[in-house]
Amino acid sequence: MAVITDALCPFCGCTCDDLTIVTEGNKIIEAKHACKLGAAKIMGHHRIKAPMMRTDKNGNFKEVSYEEAINETARILVNSKRPLLYGWASALCEVHKKGILLAEEVGGIIDNTASVCHGPSTLAVHEKGLPTSTLGQIKNRADVVVFWGSNPVQAHPRHMGRYSVFAKGFFSDKGRRGRKIIVADVRKTETANIADEYIQVQQGSDYLVISALRAILSGHADVVPDAVGGVSKEQLVKLVDILKAAKFGAVFFGMGLTQSQGRYKNIDNAISLIFELNSFTKYVIMPMRGHYNVTGFGQVCSWETGFASAVDFSRGIPYYNPGETAANDLLLRKEADAAMIIAGDAGAHFPANSVRHLAKIPVVQIDPYWNPTTEVANVVIPTAICGIEVEGTAYRMDGVSLRYRKMIEPTHPTDMEVLERITERVREIRGD
Repeated sequence: MAVITDALCPFCGCTCDDLTIVTEGNKIIEAKHACKLGAAKIMGHHRIKAPMMRTDKNGNFKEVSYEEAINETARILVNSKRPLLYGWASALCEVHKKGILLAEEVGGIIDNTASVCHGPSTLAVHEKGLPTSTLGQIKNRADVVVFWGSNPVQAHPRHMGRYSVFAKGFFSDKGRRGRKIIVADVRKTETANIADEYIQVQQGSDYLVISALRAILSGHADVVPDAVGGVSKEQLVKLVDILKAAKFGAVFFGMGLTQSQGRYKNIDNAISLIFELNSFTKYVIMPMRGHYNVTGFGQVCSWETGFASAVDFSRGIPYYNPGETAANDLLLRKEADAAMIIAGDAGAHFPANSVRHLAKIPVVQIDPYWNPTTEVANVVIPTAICGIEVEGTAYRMDGVSLRYRKMIEPTHPTDMEVLERITERVREIRGD
């Protein structure tokens, strides 16, 4: 029996680094301190045992060797005129680098899961910048915390306990008793139940509510009507008073803001509110990133290509135009004629029409787990689990890089090994 202390969790953007992992016989038998979501991944479930291909006329899977699966994957990518390489959020930064190289080799489009979550946040940051901090600074200093369109109780279970609401910091040693918690959402979530102030925003009216807050903050409350986006003027004025009274405030926003009407303009407006609040006191803003290394892909892709996601290599140089080169747009326009889904689940999270097109084209899945994407895949290549069976680097939601250690020995090849072999085979087929 072995005990690994201070282990990192490879589930959500919190990347909790205080886990104690107990192993026996190359198997994890306990994950102490992990939330239920993180523990479920660490303990393992629904692993794909061997590579598979659909070989008969009925489309049934047949187990094949890794060599056969890799050869077929390379053939699909080489014969494709518009291949899409999508996912990456549940893989380490070292995997991202190999994937970007493969995308360049085949002249494909590489995109990550931010397309359907915080892609709009990236666009807003392009325009406005991001007045932000580390989670440690928020834990140690924040006395006002706002959750807008996010529900950490269910999506990031340990966020409030470690970083934002209940955590006791150097300058916030009272924990929850020393903080004002504000939740803005279209419905009363579990997170809203613990808030000091809950603002129920009418669906699609986030931009209007934020604009009203900015008007009140700038001394123009007289132009604000009696209610904006389902929120009374009285409550908006009260909220501004709370925000201004903070010594250090933090705003966390989620998909309720990025994927509602207004998209990246909602984030643009929220960042503008933070800039204006900084004329009175200190404020920061941060996206509540979902997968544990979705932030990492944006970092690596930016280093390698100059763009954070949705990069098209078909011209021989990186080209970026969200709305044109993002995964969903390609699939909805039926441009992609092949897809490789790795460390992501397009089958579960894409719109129905996108999944229908995926089902009509050759799809390669590279993933440790069986998921809805497996149901539309033609080739399935199981790999070792990043952050559990493979060591490497990941970025927490606040942009802090952390090093994952190996907990147990892998029983499958790593993503990096598979991508390297696919890239080599692509070059061989083309005669490079």
